[in-house]
Amino acid sequence: MSVTIPFKRDADHEPITVSQSGAVLRVVFSNPPANALSMEMMLALQAELDRAAEDPKVKVVIIATPPGKVFSGGHDLKQMTSHRTDADAGKAYFAETFDVCSRLMQSIVRHPKPIIAEVNGIATAAGCQLVASCDLAIASDTSTFGVNGINVGLFCTTPGVAIVRGVKPKHAMEMLLTGEMVDAATAKDFGLVNRVVPSEYLSQIVNKYAATIATKSAATLRMGKQAFYAQAEMGLADAYDYASRAMVENMLAADAKEGIAAFIGKRKPEWTGE
Repeated sequence: MSVTIPFKRDADHEPITVSQSGAVLRVVFSNPPANALSMEMMLALQAELDRAAEDPKVKVVIIATPPGKVFSGGHDLKQMTSHRTDADAGKAYFAETFDVCSRLMQSIVRHPKPIIAEVNGIATAAGCQLVASCDLAIASDTSTFGVNGINVGLFCTTPGVAIVRGVKPKHAMEMLLTGEMVDAATAKDFGLVNRVVPSEYLSQIVNKYAATIATKSAATLRMGKQAFYAQAEMGLADAYDYASRAMVENMLAADAKEGIAAFIGKRKPEWTGE
């Protein structure tokens, strides 16, 4: 599968690898040893997500890494530090890095397809932000999580945007203020991940989740995900008003008509994606 990305590619090193099984797209980081979110990595992931959004054959996206100790160590600090010798001491490059990252994280949330993080290893800083941004996150029991920028004099403010939307504020501040890593079980208690499973079964369980979701109506998945995140940003009354309108729209969709008819008729629905 070809991937078009808006930067010069290195023929000897692709920052991501992509494969597809049925309606499930698997995007795997390939930037050892830390799978850092370098500029190239973020642009490549953004390009693939943009492509997947328009591909009707894709219904679910999995973001994963090869077996190892690190899911993602966050931003590529060596790459960023190299720009401190720029005329502006790196200001423009730093701003570009965080702009690209912010767009990437928002596009995960706004993406029309459900996105699952398959976490097997350490997820820190922007790597933890990526996990928090995904719709579902399933982690191996050996995975650990942290936003440890505070340890190098850098408060993880942008990761905090994603984390506080999935984790209670006091738990989020605990992670941000201490910089300490939390184990997978604690991450689950905090609400950062959905499930913790033995590492040897991680991909199998993630694939099962993805396959289950892929059997649903693409139109319903798209409308439902959009409505879920939109109402979450509203007050209670506005949220109910918005959600009620979304339900009406959903009820009028062809797939809802078919799904309800199939349920009443005790048969399997035939989705059209409309």
